[in-house]
Amino acid sequence: MMQMRVAVLGAGVIGVATAYELWCDGHEVVVVDRREEPASETSYANAGMIAPGHAYAWSSPKAVKTLFRALWRDDLALRFRFQADPQFWRWCWKFYRQCTSERAAYNTRRKVALCLYSQQRLHGVVADTGIAYGARRGGALYLYRRREGLERAAATAQILRDEGVEVRMVSPDEAAEIDPVYEPVRDRFAGALYAPGDESGDARLFTRRLAAWLGERGVAFRMGETIRGIETEADRVTGVRTDKGKLQADAYVLSLGCYSAPVGRTIGLDLPVYPIKGYSVTLPIEGRNNPPTLSGVDEDNLFAFANYGDRVRMTAIAEFAGYDWSYRPEDFAPMLKAAKELFPDAGNYDEPEYWAGLRPMTPDNLPIFGRGRLANLWVNTGHGHMGWTWACGSARITADLLAGRTPEHDVSTMMLRH
Repeated sequence: MMQMRVAVLGAGVIGVATAYELWCDGHEVVVVDRREEPASETSYANAGMIAPGHAYAWSSPKAVKTLFRALWRDDLALRFRFQADPQFWRWCWKFYRQCTSERAAYNTRRKVALCLYSQQRLHGVVADTGIAYGARRGGALYLYRRREGLERAAATAQILRDEGVEVRMVSPDEAAEIDPVYEPVRDRFAGALYAPGDESGDARLFTRRLAAWLGERGVAFRMGETIRGIETEADRVTGVRTDKGKLQADAYVLSLGCYSAPVGRTIGLDLPVYPIKGYSVTLPIEGRNNPPTLSGVDEDNLFAFANYGDRVRMTAIAEFAGYDWSYRPEDFAPMLKAAKELFPDAGNYDEPEYWAGLRPMTPDNLPIFGRGRLANLWVNTGHGHMGWTWACGSARITADLLAGRTPEHDVSTMMLRH
């Protein structure tokens, strides 16, 4: 394989993981990002779950009903804000067309398969680098407040089982045996689905430590450098203009999350990626409280949670709000209310760290790989709410495609069309 100079555009978990795989293949790698540190946008404070056991497609008949109700309600897990942006309406139409039962099942199967491959790749990266990132194995619990919801979910989970994911229904007593945090609140939920293979970890910590590891081995990180444009000639990228000069390489990888689409349009790439905002609260544990040991989701309130050792993080809401990073303390009130009911001693609720981030979603909820008309520009973007779960698998796939190899995992249905 010919060694090249490769520029990775974007230093989130996807970009840094891609830099690692390219470095492993012997390439000279440079990463450029407008932020001062890696993982400062979508990867900064996400849920942290690595969750094949929760890989259902968001685009589904249920999502359409919820979004319709969100037109006049503001207390739902899915929220809709009207946008003037024509790209938003194009994206919404494509999303709507994916919201059939058949498409939801098909997309879920593809999501699960990529989850399992990527989880395996993550373990390989950690074994190679020794990076610590607050990893917790032992599974995840998906809680249901009502019996009928639990039974429906147990039946729906067959699609995950068919793809090789272990998921089983447990009673409140069994959930308390798996994670003692539920012992004092067993009467507050009907049961749970337990996915023993799921895990969690701090995506920001992983990304920054992997970047530092790579930096010690010669990978260049040009942080605090904003991309102003991509220069092309015929069918090739000839350089990337930034506010600090020009970046030139033999090949380029576009991993700018939600900003991949607007940047792509400047060079003729039509990427169906649009931001869906999520909210998170991080609480200090401070050694005296009773946080959940394992990650999971309160399915009736749709908030996720994970323990990072000294902190517990809770995340919720998928808001169709465009490129809006803003948030208010009251945005987190429903999540915190539900969290206190289940985990009254999870952490110091008086010292919340609020955050909102933009998930780079595609209509079918799957990432986009490959290249368009430009022979030396590769795309690795559109990972939505599964970026942390999919990062290492997507990175290996991209490195293989760039090298002209057929990836171990079949991504033929996720390739960029041109």
